[in-house]
Amino acid sequence: MFFATVGPTRALLLLPKLSHSIIPKSLLPSLTYKPIPPPIPNGTPFFPSPATRFPKMANHSTEISKRGHITHVIFDMDGLLIDTEGFYTQVQEIILARYNKTFDWSLKAKMMGKKAIESARVFVQESGISDKLSPEQFLEEREDMLQSLFPTCNLMPGVSRLINHLHSHGIPICVATGSHKRHFELKTQNHGDIFSMMHHIVLGDDPEVKQGKPSPDGFLAAAKRFKNCPEDFQNILVFEDAPSGVAAAKNAGMSVVMVPDPRLDRSYLAAADQVLSSLLNFNPSEWGLPPFEDAAPAQVAE
Repeated sequence: MFFATVGPTRALLLLPKLSHSIIPKSLLPSLTYKPIPPPIPNGTPFFPSPATRFPKMANHSTEISKRGHITHVIFDMDGLLIDTEGFYTQVQEIILARYNKTFDWSLKAKMMGKKAIESARVFVQESGISDKLSPEQFLEEREDMLQSLFPTCNLMPGVSRLINHLHSHGIPICVATGSHKRHFELKTQNHGDIFSMMHHIVLGDDPEVKQGKPSPDGFLAAAKRFKNCPEDFQNILVFEDAPSGVAAAKNAGMSVVMVPDPRLDRSYLAAADQVLSSLLNFNPSEWGLPPFEDAAPAQVAE
């Protein structure tokens, strides 16, 4: 077996102890020229790495090379930092059951990340109950059930490690959420240590947030409140779980890591710069952020 690269003007043969003169010169021009990588220093022919031969196994090197140097980070909250999306699903399933309808993920995907009233309009219209229940009535009914659930929410996996890491390295971080103040206080009352590390928090009822996601209002307001707001918003990394949130971040000109619920249809994932199964899988150094010093915890399969 031999490796050959031959052209009209040159012939390179990797034949041990074999002279080039064995091949008649008249044949050389007829051989197809197809470059291969040169031998590595010890003379052994170069073989492509597994990442080259099997692109799916590569460590996203092509994507990483295109990522900018991140200087600031903005976090969504519900379903990303705290596990509250299940509460919304539970309550909305109960409400729709009264009308002999089911609440599925195609509807939930359209509601996620939006302001409450915008989400409510989607709910009653898409489910076909707008003639029986107004958006305002839906919110009032839902509120009573959510009030008792929100204080019981837990942090999502990997949140504490990532927030503490970024904060300890002086990376400016903040939250931009569609939640209103009363809900934010209920949801975070047992997680003050995490949210106290945020430089600032932009809520859904903030005066500067005229429209909910996918409008960029919330993320733009959050960016402007950093002490040294970067001129290039691509240097701001947004973490999101909702399709409308990813769209809002991209509309703001920012980079986005999406951590979606596994039940979300994959057609919603294309717009994100990176998609992870969990924050446990996030590698800061891929984005120019300080690497973790401690051993990585068990990751979630992508």
